[in-house]
Amino acid sequence: MPRSPLVLLPGLLNTRRVYAPQVEALADIADFTIPELWHHDTMAAMAEAVLASAPPTFALCGFSMGGYVAFEIFRRAPERVERIALMDTQAGPDSPETAARRRGFIEQTQIGRFHGIHPTLLPQLVHPSRVADESISQPLLDMASEVGGDGFVRQQQAILGRADSRPLLVEIDRPAVVIVGRQDLVTPLPRAQQMAADIANARLVVIEDSGHMTPLEKPAEVSAALRRWLTQ
Repeated sequence: MPRSPLVLLPGLLNTRRVYAPQVEALADIADFTIPELWHHDTMAAMAEAVLASAPPTFALCGFSMGGYVAFEIFRRAPERVERIALMDTQAGPDSPETAARRRGFIEQTQIGRFHGIHPTLLPQLVHPSRVADESISQPLLDMASEVGGDGFVRQQQAILGRADSRPLLVEIDRPAVVIVGRQDLVTPLPRAQQMAADIANARLVVIEDSGHMTPLEKPAEVSAALRRWLTQ
C-alpha cells in the first residue's frame, strides 16, 4: 500500500517532537513533513513556507497553533490539500482577554523574561492526572527551550494577527476529522464541536481523560483517529 504524504503542523512552543508517537505509529501508511513554525511572525508567511516545502498534494494535520496555519494553507491552496485534521484548535479569533494575555507574554519576553513553559502552566495544558508525569512534561519543557524567546514572540504575533477562519469551515469539502481532549482548557470541547458541525462530513473524535496536549497525553488514541482519517 503506498504511503500518503502527511504534513504535520506543531503548536505554539512545539517542535516535531510533539508528533513523535504518531510518526512511529503511522510510519507504515504515511510519509511525514513536519515544518518548524517559529521562524515567521505572520500566518501568511508560515503557510507559504510550509507550501514551499510540502509535496504537491498532501494530507494536512494541525495541532493547536498548527490548526491556525492549516486554515491559512487551505485558504491559499485548497487544491493541494487532500484531507484535513484539526486537533485541539479553534477557528475563531481570540477573546479580548486572551489577546491581551498574549501581548503581555510578548512584552515580558522582549524584556528578557522568557522561561519557556513554566511548570506552573502545566495544569492548563495537560489533564490533572498527568501534571507530574515527566514523560509528558519534560518534552514540553524541552521543546519550548528549543523554540526560544524570539521564536515564541514571532509565534504569538502570528497568532494575534490571524484571520477569523469560521467562514472558511463551510468551504472544506475534504475528508476531515476534528480531534479534541475532553478536558482541554485551551481550546475547549464546544469549539471543536462547532467546527465539526460546520465542516461537511467531519468526524468529531473526543479523547477521554486528556487535556490540550492530546498527541503526547493519549498517543495511541490520537494515532488511531489519524489512521482512520488517512485510510477512510
